[in-house]
Amino acid sequence: MTAPRIPAGRLTLEGVTPSAAAGLRAGGGGGFAWLGGGPFEGTRDAAGMMVRAYVSGVHRPEFGLYVLVRREDGRAVGSVCFHAAPDEDGRTEIGYDLVQAARGHGYATEALRALAGWALARDDVRRLFAVVEHTNAPSRAVLERAGFVKVGEGPGETAYELRKPPPTP
Repeated sequence: MTAPRIPAGRLTLEGVTPSAAAGLRAGGGGGFAWLGGGPFEGTRDAAGMMVRAYVSGVHRPEFGLYVLVRREDGRAVGSVCFHAAPDEDGRTEIGYDLVQAARGHGYATEALRALAGWALARDDVRRLFAVVEHTNAPSRAVLERAGFVKVGEGPGETAYELRKPPPTP
């Protein structure tokens, strides 16, 4: 199975295969050379979600986990993922994280913009959704810089959404 690739400025979003996801979930590097020695826990959790989707027969490679690989040195600095393929309303949830050493350099915003642009250009995606803890101001800022707008608040969390622009007449 060929994993998808999405260019993103200084990064390439490298699609993760189910076998690489299993390796990430088990504590390995998934075949990537990680800045700082390994991914953040969110990447390992996303890899586990992908493996479960694959085992249950609902995995779609294009709506899985992507590792953010810096073009300058080939180091993996984080990940971005879809929690599932889009539902019947064209809605899908996304998540992302970076290794500690890569934070504060704009990589998450760059990756999220590229993934959102790729997803919203498709016919089967109309809305991207993300939920962030109130206490995670840097992550909220990433979503806002990528064009997401706040659509709701719950206990300890804020929900954001990015919609496909309406068609031009």
